[in-house]
Amino acid sequence: MSDEPTYYISHSFYKLDSKWRWMADLAKEESAREVENIIKNSGIRFRSYSTLGLRADADFMFWLAASSADEIQDAVSRLYLTVFGKYILPTMTYLSCTRTSIYTQVPRTLPVVAGDPPRKYAIVYPLTKTREWYLLPEDRRREMMDQHIRVGQKYPGILLNTTYSLGMHDEDFMLAFECDNLKEFQDLMMDLRETEVSRYVAVDTPMITCISKDIVPLISSLG
Repeated sequence: MSDEPTYYISHSFYKLDSKWRWMADLAKEESAREVENIIKNSGIRFRSYSTLGLRADADFMFWLAASSADEIQDAVSRLYLTVFGKYILPTMTYLSCTRTSIYTQVPRTLPVVAGDPPRKYAIVYPLTKTREWYLLPEDRRREMMDQHIRVGQKYPGILLNTTYSLGMHDEDFMLAFECDNLKEFQDLMMDLRETEVSRYVAVDTPMITCISKDIVPLISSLG
């Protein structure tokens, strides 16, 4: 077993009420600073991303990481108490946690937990495997995953954050790819579709492209 601490991860997507755009610019700027202070002083790790113009069902995403689900809930509660929080509606939320893979046995701290700077894009990718996958012998699953991993290693410019949702959310896994080139990510996906593991994927949508933006510029870009 790994001695790595467990972190709970939330990918939280929000839609903005159009009434926000009618507020005075100075009031919006002050509210953006208020949100920044609330999140930064919450003690949790976070990243902020824009999905504006990329999704019809969300305008932005907060990627939150904490040592307990309670801390995430508390941070979101404080967000709703801000002026900006009165104008947002959650549309998708994915909860997961870190865990050492049984296939690699290599614990790796997620960049969002370590405080590393984000790549330009994050692609949030909830994944559920078929029941048949879990009924396969472990050595057979490991063999197929080795093939899957080798494909991923052909793309060193793409980071993969794997966390586990099984037992705490609707999905089995939450994958979050980070890259600076969306075309390269698309090439990776096409290669992964040809591996045996892909036969055992039941659901792998939505696949949500997000653009990294700091909180204040993010809120300012919403109009």
